[in-house]
Amino acid sequence: MDLGLKGKSVIVTAASKGLGKATAKQFAAEGAHVLIASRTEETLLKTRDEIRFETGNEHIDYAVCDVTNPESIKDMVAKAAELHGTVDVLVNNAGGPPTGTFQDMEDADWQHAFELNLLSFIRNIREVLPYMQKQKHGHIANIASSSIKQPLDNLILSNTFRAGILGLSKSLSQELGRDNILINTIGPGRIATARVVHLDKANAEARNECVDKVRKQAEKMIPMGRYGEPEEFAKIVVYLCSQANTYVTGQALLVDGGMVKAF
Repeated sequence: MDLGLKGKSVIVTAASKGLGKATAKQFAAEGAHVLIASRTEETLLKTRDEIRFETGNEHIDYAVCDVTNPESIKDMVAKAAELHGTVDVLVNNAGGPPTGTFQDMEDADWQHAFELNLLSFIRNIREVLPYMQKQKHGHIANIASSSIKQPLDNLILSNTFRAGILGLSKSLSQELGRDNILINTIGPGRIATARVVHLDKANAEARNECVDKVRKQAEKMIPMGRYGEPEEFAKIVVYLCSQANTYVTGQALLVDGGMVKAF
């Protein structure tokens, strides 16, 4: 199937590693012109060169961007538009907030998580919309968490603001449909990234257990019996943001191997 992504202008945030990197690489493999963004230039350079080498796609560029800084976001989107003429696809992604319970968190923790995990998505969308509305098409994917369907223990900040992403996506699907702009939320389950390794370690410490035992217990809760691979997640994001998807919008899709039992 031709996904119709060749030459399309794509922005992927938090793309120097993990799910963002895998997603950017999958877009590159489809021939898209991809701007990857994160806070660290050294890591971005390495990731850009790796994606170019592995996919043979030279149209991979980067922007150093702190998504908690609105001016940095404006510069990132402006660079994508300057390089590629417009923005066809936005993949909103950000690092997860700290683990902990309600009583562990101070106002500063809540404020930072809000700015990183919800307000950054709002600001990114605000900046790309003029391009998408002008051309009367666009795709936006908001990467959240399986907690949009079922809260996760010891992740009060993530549970709160990922739910906000879901509400944002659903609301915008109603407002933007007339402009042929499709927006969906994708929730990863236990995908084998550094973030999940960190969460497993945190859970192991909280339970006074070894990390291997925590992982094996988690795998038993997944019908497929294993953690997902970043590439498996990335393929779903790319499909939803491709020309093969012309009618799915406002939806929340979990990529979790069947782990979450909630409807």
